[in-house]
Amino acid sequence: MPNPHTAEQQDRFKPANAETTVTVRRSQLPLNCPTPHTALWASHPRVYLPIEEAPDGRIRCPYCGTVYTLED
Repeated sequence: MPNPHTAEQQDRFKPANAETTVTVRRSQLPLNCPTPHTALWASHPRVYLPIEEAPDGRIRCPYCGTVYTLED
């Protein structure tokens, strides 16, 4: 049975881990996965990713494999 509170608002959320590559801006830091636009109940625990320390501006989520790229 779906949760009635989230079922009413499905258009507000993306499916969990639907994207494999996501571009983020510095204004969106600190970066966490899943992002605020993903329904947390359908995904993995929140993990903060230090993308600003990555030499090539890319980092992969250890849970879902989504690759985040930092936009210049």
